[in-house]
Amino acid sequence: MPVYIGGAELNVATALARWNLPVKYCTALPDNYLTQEIIAGLESKNIDTSAIHISGNRVGTFYLPQGAELKSAGVIYDRAHSSFWDLKPGMINWGEALKDCDWFHFSAICPALNENIVAVCKEALEAATAKEIIISVDLNYRPKLWKYGKQPPEVMPELVKYCHVIMGNVWSAESLLGIKASVTDSAGKTKEELIDAAGKSMLQLHKQFSTTTTFAYTFRLEKEYWAVLQHGPEMAVSKQHRINNIIDKAGSGDCFMGGLIYGLKNKLPLDEIINFAASAAAGKLQEKGDTTNQTIEQIKSRY
Repeated sequence: MPVYIGGAELNVATALARWNLPVKYCTALPDNYLTQEIIAGLESKNIDTSAIHISGNRVGTFYLPQGAELKSAGVIYDRAHSSFWDLKPGMINWGEALKDCDWFHFSAICPALNENIVAVCKEALEAATAKEIIISVDLNYRPKLWKYGKQPPEVMPELVKYCHVIMGNVWSAESLLGIKASVTDSAGKTKEELIDAAGKSMLQLHKQFSTTTTFAYTFRLEKEYWAVLQHGPEMAVSKQHRINNIIDKAGSGDCFMGGLIYGLKNKLPLDEIINFAASAAAGKLQEKGDTTNQTIEQIKSRY
């Protein structure tokens, strides 16, 4: 059984560090030898680990068949009473954790764990907002994690209202935020119909969350991968990438998110941003594990 160090936000951080952007990663880990190994591994990838909170007793894990999706029937989450799961408001000094940062990224996996983590997320978002830091969220829906009596649309809107950048797809926006999708699935739909569905969903999101200026939706279909980016009044659609013989689906969305942040941070043209992000995600499907080892040059060579 191969073991990989990963997790949504960490996968994004690893990609950005690989592409020479300075990143800091915040989580909670127990005071033991395994944590020392994990931190050493992250620091070897040029990830600042100074914001990691040492507390609790165990590292959260998950198990899934090679190549399966993290929201598939085969995934087993073992997150209960991990160090991160046991975090409570007031434990992390967000002023210190966010020092020297100009971007804060989190995912919907965090508030899926329990109500204390929802409060910790809100704490972080309020601190980031006070510092005028750009905030992004990945609407990654993991139904097996939402088990504490609250439905996602009861929780997520209160967090997403702080965000400037939202990444997801038409169906995760419906599952997590209650934004009704105009198509039930992608089967039998043309690219134009799916772009139209994305545009309608993004418009509803913008009406509900006025702080958000940038929306990115991905479409990982049976044999192709592409994405749509709405930034202010402008929309851009990526090149379609043929996907055959997928090696591992884990982390492809995080790789897309990393590409999106990379493009926005470097103020690339809209077409370039969405093409870089989509190409990075398509490339990640051919790599084992959660994180990417792709270079900027490899990503650009596909579009």
